[in-house]
Amino acid sequence: MNSQKSETKHVPTALGTKPVGQLLFHYALPAIIAMTAASMLNIVDRFFISRVVGADAISGLGATMPFVNLGAAFGAMVGVGASAVMSIRLGQRDYATAQRVLGNTISLNIIISLIVTVVCLAFLRPMLFLFGASESTIQYAQPYMSVILAGGIITHSYLGLNSVIRSAGHPLFSMICTITAVLANVFLDWLFVWLWGWGIEGAAWATVLAQGIGLVMQLFLLNDKNEVIRLQRGIYRIRLDIVRQILVIGLSPFLMNLCACMVVIIINNSMKHYGGDYAVGAYSIVNGIIFFFLMIVMGINQGMQPIVGYNWGARQNDRVWRCLTYAIIGGTMVTTVGFVVGEFFPEVCTRIFSDGTDAGAQSILRLSTAGFRICVVALPFVGAQMVIGNFFQSIGHAAKSIFLSLTRQLLFLIPGLLILPRYWGLDGVWAALPVSDFVSFSFSVGMLVWLYQHIQKRKS
Repeated sequence: MNSQKSETKHVPTALGTKPVGQLLFHYALPAIIAMTAASMLNIVDRFFISRVVGADAISGLGATMPFVNLGAAFGAMVGVGASAVMSIRLGQRDYATAQRVLGNTISLNIIISLIVTVVCLAFLRPMLFLFGASESTIQYAQPYMSVILAGGIITHSYLGLNSVIRSAGHPLFSMICTITAVLANVFLDWLFVWLWGWGIEGAAWATVLAQGIGLVMQLFLLNDKNEVIRLQRGIYRIRLDIVRQILVIGLSPFLMNLCACMVVIIINNSMKHYGGDYAVGAYSIVNGIIFFFLMIVMGINQGMQPIVGYNWGARQNDRVWRCLTYAIIGGTMVTTVGFVVGEFFPEVCTRIFSDGTDAGAQSILRLSTAGFRICVVALPFVGAQMVIGNFFQSIGHAAKSIFLSLTRQLLFLIPGLLILPRYWGLDGVWAALPVSDFVSFSFSVGMLVWLYQHIQKRKS
């Protein structure tokens, strides 16, 4: 009897019983804090690099952004897929399979990270030129990415396990891991870049080492014998049925991030063509600021995911729709704040990264301020679009989520990036982003309405 109590102690059955609003707050708040803290890394890295190394280094950092998207693509494929599968299995009380999901998540992250690291390091220099680097910025981009890629196994494992731990009923601990890694990164940035003068390479070392600290904390929790979902023998052998479920659900965020990689490549090269290296740096700054608001929405999504997945598995659809409604309202409010900031206070934000008096710093400040205003025109709609896309992932409707990801990136954004700059030059590159955001939002709402009506007809 006592062993049975210990086995059910940490099972998140409250996901199906507690009030949905209270649950979403409980799960989303730690995720929002964690994601906000994580997004601050972009700001802190760019702050130290711009102030210590210079404007050319910021442009070099911009050329590494497709690599970041590529790493995020593989990380999301495993992490998001595994967390969704685990939430559904926990909702079905299938704890044995949920345990194996943990083991397969670890094995997949190790295998994928090793492959990505070897391939990218072998072709690093030509890939950076393809991604928007120039002869003047490659000297910053190459050493930065060499360190980041070398620590790929740490990054993939850390991000993947954070998602799984959250779905296993530990959103607070997941938040603590992220915040600890962020604080360690800030301190190491100050130590390596500012104090020791290691330059942009020091920022890369700070990122890898900080994530390593977070990974150690995660492994410590997963070694706790009181946890139902924990590390133990026999769970690491690849199970094709589990891997297939993880990859099918994770295919949507993978394709979304892979398309984002392609988009950033096109944007960087368009920026370089119409505005030069400093335009690439300006986009890096604007993207980092907007990413701050999007990461808050991602925190809401992460809080929503286990609640929706559990209740969908338990067939409690009223709770599913209630949670989705709250998440859409929250996401829209966040991105609306981003819109106000970008339209009315753009220079206050961009000056953080480029406050120098030299020509390069002034060019980046001018370009990023103008671009910021254009980029946020449709930002209020992005919050709802992101939540709806994540909703389809959470309930296992991978095809719909993949469709939404591809329509925004391939059908709307990339054509806009190829067409609009021909008429509006550099402004056309910036304008392609809000145009695709609004059209994608419309598609997302249409698909959600269709799903709801389909379910209602089936019930009747």
